[in-house]
Amino acid sequence: MSLDDVIYVICLLACIGAGNYVKKIRDETQRKTLCSVLGILVVVVVSGFHSLHCAISVALGTVCVLLVHPSQCHLVTFGVMFGYLVFFRLVYLFGLPAVPGHTNMIQMLLTLKVSGIAFERNAAWKRLRARDEQEKNTERDVNSEPSIEITDYDVELQQLSATEILLYSFNYVGILTGPYYRYRTYRDYFEMPFKDHAPSVQATIEQLKWAGFYCSLYLLANYIWPLDYAMSDEFYNDRSVLYRLLYVWPTFFIFRARIYTGLTLSECVCTMAGFGAYPDEADATNGEGPRKRYQHLKRDADKHSYNFTTIVNTRVGDVERCWTFREGMKHWNVCVQYWLAVNVYKLFPIKKYRTLATFLCSAYWHGFRPGHYFCIMGAPIYVPLEDMWHKLVRKDATGTRRTVIDVLFWICKWWAFSYLGTAFLLSSFDSIWRFYSSVYHIGYISWAVLVALGLYLTKLKKAAERRAKRAADAAGDASEVKQKAQ
Repeated sequence: MSLDDVIYVICLLACIGAGNYVKKIRDETQRKTLCSVLGILVVVVVSGFHSLHCAISVALGTVCVLLVHPSQCHLVTFGVMFGYLVFFRLVYLFGLPAVPGHTNMIQMLLTLKVSGIAFERNAAWKRLRARDEQEKNTERDVNSEPSIEITDYDVELQQLSATEILLYSFNYVGILTGPYYRYRTYRDYFEMPFKDHAPSVQATIEQLKWAGFYCSLYLLANYIWPLDYAMSDEFYNDRSVLYRLLYVWPTFFIFRARIYTGLTLSECVCTMAGFGAYPDEADATNGEGPRKRYQHLKRDADKHSYNFTTIVNTRVGDVERCWTFREGMKHWNVCVQYWLAVNVYKLFPIKKYRTLATFLCSAYWHGFRPGHYFCIMGAPIYVPLEDMWHKLVRKDATGTRRTVIDVLFWICKWWAFSYLGTAFLLSSFDSIWRFYSSVYHIGYISWAVLVALGLYLTKLKKAAERRAKRAADAAGDASEVKQKAQ
């Protein structure tokens, strides 16, 4: 591990340790202030003078949220926060020092949080306006529909202050690696008593065990199969094509183990502080939080069972065990996927381009290096291919045949993830092209062949279904004629 990684892990462990103390502070204002002071301290320790980028971007985003009309604040804030990423990542072109990787992660999360609160404010404003219009109509028509339900949260979003946005943005929970959480989740942490009754210590200990396991796998695998070796001349001159091709498996395994370690430790920061804890009855989901009414549950908060589903960013077991690429994506980085789904996919005006726009936004958010686009934009290529073959051979399979096909799909899933993920890790176009060329671009070529074969078999299948339908219709007509003749 590099020195930066060591400092990073120490900061995460310190944040975990702070949780038990922070949770005990009764004064809401004092606890909010302390949480943000800790967050700013962590940012400064990890980033040094690069912390100015974080401060400047949050200040610009806050101005947009508060001073632009709610009908447009989400678009302007989105443009400013994502636009700042351009300057942030290209500062070296202006003679400024390049930004370290861990600061990049902090800036990425701040971008989601500040623009996310603008989207929340806009959605609340729309509900308030719709309610007002409906009430006017109700005065004219007594038979009109019931009024749109408005919550205190909708009203509160229209009365946000710069201080609240600042405190939310720099809250030490999630400042380093996430997870992304809504402003509502942040507010509930200070206003609801759920944190005092959630099994914080037990949940943290369990997650720490898994973090230690993932970290051990990462260190061991990285020692045996280092990524740097895949960029060396020896790797290309002395190794066979098959060896180079198979090297993508341990490479992506190392990447997963590293990500799992960081995300699990980040979840420990949340669980130790009781952050994101909700009663089971609230039906909380990743990133979004409760989907059912939950405010009344605070009256007997000690009588409920709790979970931390809101802040679970990657469902590791599901990622590893699920059979398909599509399922794997659903379980990976789910809090960020929630943000993308709500703020990009659902709001993009042209429906047929929504998926493409969402993947482009995700790639842009991750960075400007070619590897991000080779990897993330490869998913829209592979998933339709997988769906096609699912309909052809897997959908109707049962018994042993279904089990065998599931295993084959699982192998193909990890092959696709590893092949595309290697591009993400190699990063630069030259390194990516050198590697893919050394294995004769077998991934893309094999997928193209499978697409062509799948389309041909689908055509044959549909033709056979049409013939069977015509035969069945003809048999039915003949039977009807026979019955009439009798």
